[in-house]
Amino acid sequence: MSQSTPHIDVFTQHLFWFVTVGLHHQSDEKMATQLNPYLNFSGQCREAMTFYHECLGGDLMMQKISESPMAAQMPSEMGAHIMHSSLTSGAIVLMGSDMMGSSLIRGNEFTLCLNCGSDEEINSYFEKLSSGGKVKTDLHQTFWGATYGELTDKFGFNWMLNYSRN
Repeated sequence: MSQSTPHIDVFTQHLFWFVTVGLHHQSDEKMATQLNPYLNFSGQCREAMTFYHECLGGDLMMQKISESPMAAQMPSEMGAHIMHSSLTSGAIVLMGSDMMGSSLIRGNEFTLCLNCGSDEEINSYFEKLSSGGKVKTDLHQTFWGATYGELTDKFGFNWMLNYSRN
């Protein structure tokens, strides 16, 4: 398994802060482990998530880049793009973003987001999933109070793992 640098880009920090806040704001109870698809778009996130909302119902939350702490760090033309969106309908949680931009290629248009329920769980899953793959960001403590890491598994699928004690 290759090791990554401990650096995590500003986008990922803000993105996962939004994900964590969005998934944990409803309750102080310990969250059960969840595996959620995270769809990456290049400017079509609002249209796609609105379509999925019409199809699946539920609650749709969208955060524009211009409304986020990252706005000053991004080109002004990116302001209307979606930083993070989350559609929750019963047990369904579908997330999406326009943040991939021109780096979006077939195969990286989604990431599997694994929200874990304990330190032991995130460490075990991270170790097993990264075996034979590539660690992109080592597990570490984040400014949003979670343990977080990223990897690409041996089959080429991207994973974000998060455990928030909140």
